[in-house]
Amino acid sequence: MNKRIVVDPITRIEGHLRIEAQMDGDSIAQAYSSGTMVRGIEIILKGRDPRDAWAFAQRICGVCTLVHGIASIRAVENALGYEVPPNAQLIRNLMIAAQYVHDHVMHFYHLHALDWVDVVSALDADPAATSAMAQSISSYPKTSPGYFSDMKKRLKSFVESGQLGIFANAYWGHPAYKLPPEANLMAVAHYLEALEWQRDVAKLHTIFGGKNPHPNFVVGGVPGPIDLESDSAINAKRLAQVQDIIDKMRTFVDQVYIPDTLAIASFYKDWGGQGEGIGNFMTYGDFPETGMDDPSSYLIPAGVIMNRDIGTVLDVDMNAADQIQEYISHSWYQYQGGKASGLHPYDGETELNYTGPQPPFEHLDVDNDYSWLKSPRWKGHAMEVGPLARVLMLYARGHAQTKELVDMTLSHLQVPVQALFSTLGRTAARTLETKVIGDAMQTWYDNLVMNIKAGDARTFNATLWDPSTWPSEARGVGYMEAPRGGLAHWIVIKNGKIDNYQAVVPSTWNAGPRDDKGQPGPYEAALAGHRLHDPKQPIEILRTIHSFDPCIACAVHVTDPDGEELIKVKVV
Repeated sequence: MNKRIVVDPITRIEGHLRIEAQMDGDSIAQAYSSGTMVRGIEIILKGRDPRDAWAFAQRICGVCTLVHGIASIRAVENALGYEVPPNAQLIRNLMIAAQYVHDHVMHFYHLHALDWVDVVSALDADPAATSAMAQSISSYPKTSPGYFSDMKKRLKSFVESGQLGIFANAYWGHPAYKLPPEANLMAVAHYLEALEWQRDVAKLHTIFGGKNPHPNFVVGGVPGPIDLESDSAINAKRLAQVQDIIDKMRTFVDQVYIPDTLAIASFYKDWGGQGEGIGNFMTYGDFPETGMDDPSSYLIPAGVIMNRDIGTVLDVDMNAADQIQEYISHSWYQYQGGKASGLHPYDGETELNYTGPQPPFEHLDVDNDYSWLKSPRWKGHAMEVGPLARVLMLYARGHAQTKELVDMTLSHLQVPVQALFSTLGRTAARTLETKVIGDAMQTWYDNLVMNIKAGDARTFNATLWDPSTWPSEARGVGYMEAPRGGLAHWIVIKNGKIDNYQAVVPSTWNAGPRDDKGQPGPYEAALAGHRLHDPKQPIEILRTIHSFDPCIACAVHVTDPDGEELIKVKVV
């Protein structure tokens, strides 16, 4: 009898995710992805004022902070025809971009790096050799032998205390780790550096939105007025702080994040042939130079790539009833039209229908329903969204900087272009797009300052703020490229209130279960074929799942208070 490996929950992610892997010998034959929390934010929003929806929707997740707020206000603006002032558009771009840079750096060092970096092995490192290695790949100033010697002492105190703290619950000493001790010490040092760095860069949200996480927004613009002479507005001092934060972001990305990614990836080139997934990629597009109604101005273009064919890009229509649909064939929901129906989000339903086993249980009933996530499809096809999809789309569309970065990475690692479609490619793409978006922040900041100097200080459009001017019924979609992938909120407004609200999030696209045709979602497909060195320490599963940067709280929306437990790995 073939074994089934159960990892529940997957740690170092947001939310609760269970992976079950059906083994064929030491390889994964089939994998099953299950979100184990309950969905419900759509029910909470029904009947409320659409102008308030963002404040509720934004709290779908604490890690994604502003992205659900942005998608929500864009949905209302799209439905009611609000035009957003140029300054508000630029400020939104800066806030979204800051989320990208912050989120991707934190993910790499604090959620994903420990799949590749053996922290305990760093105790065997020679600080002088570590210094030489660090100086050979970067001009980052903190590379002296003394710096790494002090870092090694800090790590030693962790280990000798018997309490690894932030480095606990990992598979230290696993033979899948390939980095030499010096590379491990360098990575641990930068892990701790990133903790300090992120405190400063998060301040950009507080300058424009008042706080972080969950900065303030408003339908029709941004809430902060611009007045260079006022202490209670976005003034000259605060704009100078924004410039300083952008500089710190870009410096860390250029001097630490990119060199570390290339250095670590060079020891794991074999992962350029693993974790490929389904080969279909989708982006909604984001970062408009003018407005959301002008996709030609987007930094990240919209489109679909099928079967890894980056020479052909298909169009995405967010409003077409036959393009984006959600299925529940293996989800704990019920549709009025039956389990086999696919619903466009405008007509989406959220009726809970748990039919699974009562805990504790050994494994999921994967022949029936096994997840609180739905199964989104584009024209019936499963799609991967996220950094890899965006980098492929930019590459396919001829974006010069992206092409240069991708070609440089492939050349440095000496891997073929096919390596992009992998666990390694997914992780590298996240790093490369951080560079692209971080650099674009300077352009948006410069344009904002130029507008202000030209006398334009508008940040809000109140034209349609009076509900008596609204049509009796309206519908719209607010979409964006969140750090984890394409995010969209669909809203139906009747008589001034929300009649239906549906959010389809990146981790629903990537982590959803099989559909009525038996098509696996991207997580499930990406795990198939993985060989596990030790079923009781399935680091290979963690590497590929973490390469997607799961956010299951976003995908299922409301947590189950009984869902908390320590990680369990079972072989049944």
